[in-house]
Amino acid sequence: MFLNIQLDPPWHSFELFQCVLSLDPREISTSLCNSPPPEALESNEKTEVIEEAFPGMFMDTPEDERTKLISCLGAFRQFWSSLSQDSHEQCIQWIVRFVHSQHSPKRISFLYDCLAMAVETGLLPPRMVCESLINSDTLEWERTQLWALTFTLIRKIIGGVDYKGVRDLLKVMLEKISTIPNTVSSAVVQQLLAAKEVVAYILERNACLLPAYFAVTEIRKLYPEGKLPHWLLGNLVSDFVDTFRPTARINSICGRCSLLPVVNNSGAMCNSWKLDPTTLRFPLKGLLPYDKDLFEPQTALLRYVLEQPYSRDMVCNMLGLNKQTLNIAQQGTNLRKLTLSVTEDRNANSAQFVYKSNQEQSTSKQLSLFFYDRYFCEAACVPCQLFTQIQLQDWSLHLTLLTSLTSTSSAAQCWRTSWWILWCMPWNGLRLKRSLMMVEPVSFCGSISPASSFSLCSFSLRVFLIWSCHSIKRFLQQSLRNKSLQMNDYKIALLCNAYSTNSECFTLPMGVLVETIYGNGNMRIPLPGTNCMASGSITPLPMNLLDSLTVHAKMSLIHSIATRVIKLAHAKSSVALAPALVETYSRLLVYMEIESLGIKGFISQLLPTVFRSHAWGILHTLLEMFSYRMHHIQPHYRVQLLSHLHSLAAVPQTNQNQLHLCVESTALRLITALGSSEVQPQFTRFLSDPKTVLSAESEELNRALILTLARATHVTDFFTGSDSIQGTWCKDILQTIMSFTPHNWASHTLSSFPAPLQAFFKQNNVPQESRFNLKKNVEEEYRKWKSMTTESDIITHFSVQRSPPLFLCLLWKMLLDTDHINQIGYRVLERIGARALVAHVRTFADFLVYEFSTSAGGQQLNKCIEILNDMVWKYNIVTLDRLILCLAMRSHEGNEAQVCYFIIQLLLLKPNDFRNRVSDFVKENSPEHWLQNDWHTKHMNYHKKYPEKLYFEGLAEQVNPPVQIQPQYLPIYFGNVCLRFLPVFDIVIHRFLELLPVSKSLETLLDHLGGLYKFHDRPVTYLYNTLHYYEGHLRERTNLKRKLVHAIIGSLKDNRPLGWCLSDTYLKFAMNAREENPWIPDDTYYCKLIGRLVDTMAGKSPGPFPNCDWRFNEFPNPAAHALHVTCVELMALAVPGKDVGNALLDVVLKSQPLVPRENITAWMNAIGLIITALPEPYWIVLHDRIVSVINSPSLTSETDWVGYPFQLFDFTACHQSYSEMSCSYTLALAHAVWHHSSIGQLSLIPKFLTEVLIPIVKTEFQLLYVYHLVGPFLQRFQQERTRCMIEIGVAFYEMLLNADRYSSHLNYMDPICDFLYHVKYMFTGDSVKDQVEKIICNLRPALKLRLRFITHITKMEPAAVAQQPLSSGSPAQQPSQVPVNVALPVTQ
Repeated sequence: MFLNIQLDPPWHSFELFQCVLSLDPREISTSLCNSPPPEALESNEKTEVIEEAFPGMFMDTPEDERTKLISCLGAFRQFWSSLSQDSHEQCIQWIVRFVHSQHSPKRISFLYDCLAMAVETGLLPPRMVCESLINSDTLEWERTQLWALTFTLIRKIIGGVDYKGVRDLLKVMLEKISTIPNTVSSAVVQQLLAAKEVVAYILERNACLLPAYFAVTEIRKLYPEGKLPHWLLGNLVSDFVDTFRPTARINSICGRCSLLPVVNNSGAMCNSWKLDPTTLRFPLKGLLPYDKDLFEPQTALLRYVLEQPYSRDMVCNMLGLNKQTLNIAQQGTNLRKLTLSVTEDRNANSAQFVYKSNQEQSTSKQLSLFFYDRYFCEAACVPCQLFTQIQLQDWSLHLTLLTSLTSTSSAAQCWRTSWWILWCMPWNGLRLKRSLMMVEPVSFCGSISPASSFSLCSFSLRVFLIWSCHSIKRFLQQSLRNKSLQMNDYKIALLCNAYSTNSECFTLPMGVLVETIYGNGNMRIPLPGTNCMASGSITPLPMNLLDSLTVHAKMSLIHSIATRVIKLAHAKSSVALAPALVETYSRLLVYMEIESLGIKGFISQLLPTVFRSHAWGILHTLLEMFSYRMHHIQPHYRVQLLSHLHSLAAVPQTNQNQLHLCVESTALRLITALGSSEVQPQFTRFLSDPKTVLSAESEELNRALILTLARATHVTDFFTGSDSIQGTWCKDILQTIMSFTPHNWASHTLSSFPAPLQAFFKQNNVPQESRFNLKKNVEEEYRKWKSMTTESDIITHFSVQRSPPLFLCLLWKMLLDTDHINQIGYRVLERIGARALVAHVRTFADFLVYEFSTSAGGQQLNKCIEILNDMVWKYNIVTLDRLILCLAMRSHEGNEAQVCYFIIQLLLLKPNDFRNRVSDFVKENSPEHWLQNDWHTKHMNYHKKYPEKLYFEGLAEQVNPPVQIQPQYLPIYFGNVCLRFLPVFDIVIHRFLELLPVSKSLETLLDHLGGLYKFHDRPVTYLYNTLHYYEGHLRERTNLKRKLVHAIIGSLKDNRPLGWCLSDTYLKFAMNAREENPWIPDDTYYCKLIGRLVDTMAGKSPGPFPNCDWRFNEFPNPAAHALHVTCVELMALAVPGKDVGNALLDVVLKSQPLVPRENITAWMNAIGLIITALPEPYWIVLHDRIVSVINSPSLTSETDWVGYPFQLFDFTACHQSYSEMSCSYTLALAHAVWHHSSIGQLSLIPKFLTEVLIPIVKTEFQLLYVYHLVGPFLQRFQQERTRCMIEIGVAFYEMLLNADRYSSHLNYMDPICDFLYHVKYMFTGDSVKDQVEKIICNLRPALKLRLRFITHITKMEPAAVAQQPLSSGSPAQQPSQVPVNVALPVTQ
């Protein structure tokens, strides 16, 4: 029995505190002035002696304990108040240190009680006490009683710690617990559990000590995916983390790992496809327990992209790498392994390399089969590009590559791979041989061709045989002695490849190639025009020969050509380059593996050098090459060339007719050919100085750029949801254009512009000269012409720079009045110059419209038409393409616009001159120039029949007396008026589409001139852009739409195999449909169309589309081709866009027998790609489907679905369990669509939320569904359009308020609040604080309690909190319940 003895007042406790607090002797001396009397200390000593003599036998009454605590606390309060603020933390640390130095549990307990009372009375800050306790070095699990008492104290006072302090304490607690070993005595487990109770209290949802989001973040830092929590915490942590799986699911895109992009498509360069360059994982926001597949390296995605031709830019964009300094040695292991894997498979999966089984075939014949294996060349293209763009500077990586490739199980595959090694490892053959010799021999399994003399050799030996096998050596040396090598002989390629690093042996075979294309130096051949001769070689090297050369051999050849061109430029040779050299050089530029010496050297070195040398003939040649022979040139090179051309146009030496025409034609091609997704990233590089990419003089080029901007921003939906260009990348560009070339736009053209561009041009309206004033000025100048008598005065007056640009109008008047032009007129034209003449053509275009508008018709109209055509074809005063371009770019309104288009039609069709040229050119030539060896012969025949006259030759012959001229023509290798007209025709078609009354005229033009699109370098892309941009204009004009598709696609029918573009079903039904009875496709048609893209992206063999050489194709890969032709076909249907969009969605939302269940995500991916590439009416129907699902009974009724809502929204689980739910399918499809969407398309989501969804969201299920829909895309909004992210953040709270008002119970408050905290801490921060604070204050108390850390509410009413049942917590199993004390105020 314990003795209950009344002891004297506990002055000993005060002494203990004085000992602990002895931080500074001066502070101690001050505090001791108020020390207790000596007799009290003597009494205290007696008490301690008794207690020590009878330990455990004395027990104080509660009143005595309370008295002790109060007495001690009072003395300590007096001491505490005497300390400076800076000493408080150190003081508490000393107290804790003193307590932990005690060995008596009772004393430790009493001191802890003192600390607890000090905290409860507000004397000590709870956070400081807790931090000092938990951070103490002496708090170790082995001291179990101290451990238990310490965590009991923390549990008692932690409620007063602010939420950030609780987070920090939790972090340290978890670290402390992790120090407990896996095996301990069962006797101490109970004491250790005190720490678990504190953690449980912190994690208790209803206690709300901190945002649960903070807690899971700290837990996931210590226990990431795949690592089990400490045994002491057991299921506590696991269950708590599981409560965040719904939050992770809300932020996850359904089937994200199965979604694939189309390389070189507009959506492929957005942030949707970003990966971590080291781990190849998705950059997930927050430490949430996402699904396992999202944590895996996305090798399948990157592998798919790597396998596509011309994928370098996208790979660099995905991994955030600099393509100029990309080095595989510096990348992660995953990327290196993946690269090697792609290389192996590309060689293994290429067309089978068939060895002849004839035993009599020699090794040399087998080698020849290899070198002319076209399929191998195509298969080698991708890995060869890959390894040259990822610079293999480290020779140790060669060994890695070789060792990896030797593990193949197929002898044929290994044979092909060994050849590929030599193919793309260009430099230092000796070092390569040493590397090969270091590879261990590997035996091969599988079937072995009996004809292969190397099949049983190891990989290293077989590759080394290329260099050292005696039979091959003898063969090569024998071939080398034969000085007369033939071009159709494989020996040239063999010798070039074998001896590319041996300068002595390499000279002969390379010399044969060079001599073939250079010519022998003596023979001369004429080129179009006068006084233009070239070297005599006209047959280029065939593509199969160039394909058979190794990278090093190709580089040697192209270097030789570029060096020769530069040498001739410096020498200013009067003899033009040989046509064979120009054509061969063009073909070599297609190889991306030699980019540094190819297109990069062409733009950065060759062009500037030629320009500086004033070698205008060679410059003209290079520009022609770029216009008519180059494919898949990266956009930054094209914009760089455009900048060069604008600076070139200002040089006086280029002010001659032919060169100026070539410069402007090339610039026009560059501008109009810019892809919609290329415009913004390229022009934003020049925002600091936009003048460099704009023309200072040519209004037509600047207008063409504005039209390209309008088209690009429309197709990419850049301006969606915006009404102004303020703050956008194109503002400075537009303002600079208006300062250079002020102009207006016709209302029918302006109506097609995006709204911000319309507003800009309306605000920057430029006064136009009236047609009456123009007529008056022309008459005045004409009177001066007739009144002036001195030739020199006339020439000076009409050719000076400051004279009005009316001279072509005067020539028109002369022909109208006198039917001839005198010699002075020719002299004036000569003096004006090519650059200034453009302004005259522009004024002349306006004058023509006035003249034709006021014409009386009949004979006078016929006279006007005849004169106009004579100025073009008879007198050669102005070229047809320049005049048509100026007419098409004028800003006429109403009837005058119709007259303008009437003039264009007359110029193109009324005389036979142009029609005959087009007809003969289309009939006699093929666009597949890379397969031709006789292009130059056909080119010369055409120019002899229809000679180009660019120096007013016709006028010089017709004047009286005639002027004898022999102009020096620059060499023309590819161009003619038909090819120059193509980009102008693109613009003409667009102008005609904008004006409804001229539709029939456009159909007539397409009937007669549509065949020219056979030579268009991007016919499908042009058709896609036209149908997309003018969707509103063509919506009701189905005949015109069909005519346009038929004219452009049909022009290629003789050069493309069947099925290359439009589906058989469309060709059968849609092309022949009547307007009164249009063809309406059924579901089967849409399924087959989608399936075609699915099979193409899956690499199905044989594919849906005929195989082709993608290096010369309009599109760089099959998927890009399939996507564009599919979109063209869908937009060409005589079906409203809304109906087409719904039909596409129904392909997966309805049960379709043609859609395989096991591949459903691939079909959703294809639908997302297609529907986002279509105009807004096609994809906006998805919003209607979402509204339909949200209003469905599953989400509105509490009884329709009584299960777990996150199972209802789990597409993968529903699909795998054959429990299809409309809401989960629609959710997955919406994710696929929005994942492929541009940021412009996504920017409509905030408006959709606020105007459509907020009014109808009233239940908890509806709210969670909307969160699932939009949550995964907040990361893109944060990166690309912050304004939308903020609007969405506010909308989330407004929806929550609706659900709170209309729902009697909220069963899933915790996932909702967790998601909102995720939004705050990962995306919005405090940017929405002011808006949401008012909303949160109107929520039910339980929600306010959980969300108080967002608004920094510092005080909650306990009674109000208790109104919400505790069952309204997390959907997953809750941690063990811990009694919840009254919440203390949380300070921020």
